[in-house]
Amino acid sequence: MPASAVQLVVSDLDGTLSDARERVHPRTVEAVGALRAAGVPLLVATGRRPRSAAWVLDPAGLAGPAILLDGALGQDLRDGRSFHRASFEPEVAHRVLDAFAGAGLEPCLFVDRPGCELLVGPDPSTHPRHLARNRAWTAVVDLARAADTEPVLTFTVVGRPAPVLDEVARAVGGDGSSSVTPDLVYGGSTLQVRPRGISKWSGVVAFCADQGLDPGRVLAVGDGANDVELLEGAKIACAVAGGHPAVLALADHVIGPPAAGGWATVPNLV
Repeated sequence: MPASAVQLVVSDLDGTLSDARERVHPRTVEAVGALRAAGVPLLVATGRRPRSAAWVLDPAGLAGPAILLDGALGQDLRDGRSFHRASFEPEVAHRVLDAFAGAGLEPCLFVDRPGCELLVGPDPSTHPRHLARNRAWTAVVDLARAADTEPVLTFTVVGRPAPVLDEVARAVGGDGSSSVTPDLVYGGSTLQVRPRGISKWSGVVAFCADQGLDPGRVLAVGDGANDVELLEGAKIACAVAGGHPAVLALADHVIGPPAAGGWATVPNLV
């Protein structure tokens, strides 16, 4: 595909655009500016929710359209306009809750409502620092009742050992799309379960439909297991050195780590 045919660059955030300290390298900021000046938009695709994505992107001046919660929500972080949302049917949400309970875990439930993004029960299994950081936008509820009454976008546990989370992902099975990824901020790993068939790539397709772009003319960059569908769908796939083996296996190009400004080479591939 000729370089001029790229209409959209999609990038993962943690471990790709930003480093473990949640910072975006100045060279990366300049590279995004060069893309925008050339008329090529950047769409961030992340497992984060809107506020936590903004914590990283706002200081770098990179707020814009984003695929959030690994594809369950699409929103422009500048004005809050949503262009995509996917949620669990109540009966499926109950089965996912049962999968977590079978491993002795109580997940966080992400929802999209004013003033509250995170629902937890009385004994949440997520990392204490994750809970503390999000307390202002958290409500303590009966999770089973919430599964009946709230459009749940994702189920998440942050900062736990990967083997325990892998067990839950297996138990969820076809009731959701699950990914276990290393957590660069809190340590350990994070499990996110989103509705079946939902991924970062499905969010990209929704964005392209909203903007009149061709999903066959996308360059994507990622590093984790939750980026596999994204790189599979993209015309040009870029992976971060040291990323998940499945991502590296899909890569047309490999870039350096975010702490070194590796993303700054992306405009050369467009």
